[in-house]
Amino acid sequence: MTKMSKLLTLVKLSRLPVTSLRGIRSVCKKGNTLSKHRRCTRKRLAQAKTATKKELPTKMTMVSDLPRDLAEDVLLRLPMTSMRAVRSVCKQWNSLSKDFFFTKKHLAQEKAAAAREFMVVMVMDYRVYLMGINLHKDVEETINCQGKLISLDDSNQVDISTVYHCDGLVLCIPKDCARLVVWNPYWGQTLWFKPSSIRHEPHLYRYAVGYQNSKSCRSYKILRFVEVCAESIVEYEINELNSNSWRVLDVTSDWHILFFARGVTLKGNTYWFAIEKYREGRSTVVEIPDFLICFDFTTERFGPRLRLPFRSYDEDTVTLSSVREEQLAVLFQREDNLHLEIWVTTKIEPEVVSWSKLFLAVDMEPLTDFQFGVTGGSFFIDEEKKLAVVFDKDKDRDNVEVQTPRHNFAYIIGEDGYFRDVDLGETSEVFDCPLGCLYVPSSVQIKQRVNKRK
Repeated sequence: MTKMSKLLTLVKLSRLPVTSLRGIRSVCKKGNTLSKHRRCTRKRLAQAKTATKKELPTKMTMVSDLPRDLAEDVLLRLPMTSMRAVRSVCKQWNSLSKDFFFTKKHLAQEKAAAAREFMVVMVMDYRVYLMGINLHKDVEETINCQGKLISLDDSNQVDISTVYHCDGLVLCIPKDCARLVVWNPYWGQTLWFKPSSIRHEPHLYRYAVGYQNSKSCRSYKILRFVEVCAESIVEYEINELNSNSWRVLDVTSDWHILFFARGVTLKGNTYWFAIEKYREGRSTVVEIPDFLICFDFTTERFGPRLRLPFRSYDEDTVTLSSVREEQLAVLFQREDNLHLEIWVTTKIEPEVVSWSKLFLAVDMEPLTDFQFGVTGGSFFIDEEKKLAVVFDKDKDRDNVEVQTPRHNFAYIIGEDGYFRDVDLGETSEVFDCPLGCLYVPSSVQIKQRVNKRK
């Protein structure tokens, strides 16, 4: 190259691709100098622009130009949490994501994936999260936060104290109970409505969401009630989502649902752990049979007492969970020795229940050395892996001398001493435990209420 004329060398260099120039400059001083010559640089830039024009298509291909079958294949690969963003891409994708046949396919995929990875709606520090939990992975990858509900109405922050799930709908209870909201995470739809009134302390009210079974369609309803035995306060109200009014229910019972008990909805009906009401003159420390009570949203009545396979006392932990929205699981932990049991139903209806053999029995004292909270302790089970996941705070939560920030945890418990814990992050709440309920997406549409003008 050093013996070539300057003109010939410039011609040769101008024909080389841009990616070759670095190598040319390292061959010899002459090649390095000429590759940076103004004439060579000008020719190269002109050639690059001409080549770019030839390679560019006359019309850019847009997302909306994709054939329907290809677009559907793309959308089916996206997780449920991406659907809201998908609908904002273009009109075609918005229409496709709401198509009946596409929705049916996508939900079938999500439910199939749920066999290995559970979806859990969780409340931590008054914020709502959608968590994916896969017990088939390593502990570090077990729990994955898939989304955070920053604002339920897209206009302001809302403090949520607890959530309830039914058929893909999530009932969210704000901290002040001034308004209630039903949310479908799959569609991103919300419906806000007000309770009739708040006549007592907000934390005393309990809620449930269910539906009336009918051949034509399901009518979704909200139950709200408060019971204060010491003050003889008993109030029950129900609201149909299709209307905008509350109706008072006449409920007379010889049992009592504790104010911190959270109901679980199965097949449209809600179940609670309940205790017998104390009669005058009876000692406050007595042995009473444990039982469940079911509210039937079709008849709008409570059923008979349903027996439990154990006997608990005042300070013991008893909490409920659903299993694939078909069975009921009950966690029971004794306060005196921290022994934990989990039982699962083989049949559960508003008026009848039968129990399988003990699902899990574990001595928790050497593992955590604390009792899961009676006001929390939300959990779920994996029947295949024979594991339970319990949500609560860190092991030092009851130790007032510990000054370090508290953390939320998921405790994974199994047979033969299997135990793991997963840190869910720091919490600013000292007393409130993280709450979670299993979530299964559905195509249920929330009808918006129309305010009638006078």
